[in-house]
Amino acid sequence: MNDFTANQRDKLLNELRMVVADAEEMLKATIDHAAPGAAEARGRLQARLNQARERIGHWQETAVERAKEAGKATDTYVHEHPWKAIGIAGAVGVLLGALISRK
Repeated sequence: MNDFTANQRDKLLNELRMVVADAEEMLKATIDHAAPGAAEARGRLQARLNQARERIGHWQETAVERAKEAGKATDTYVHEHPWKAIGIAGAVGVLLGALISRK
């Protein structure tokens, strides 16, 4: 199973988006530089940025699909076992209340 939590994944995706945006901004800023091989390097970088943007979009779609599946599974479980769900929710509430009251 994956060790990332949803919050960590969201932070990582946001940071990757920022890196891609910064790199694209840098590409635009250096477009006037005519160093040997600069145009070729910019082209390769732009292609890799496009690939990264596509992967980020795919990861986001996958995360949304998994969240929806988890929600449906939870909904199904709660409808099939309502008393167990109430008991678990009550136990979690008591545990959280005890932890919060300690601070």
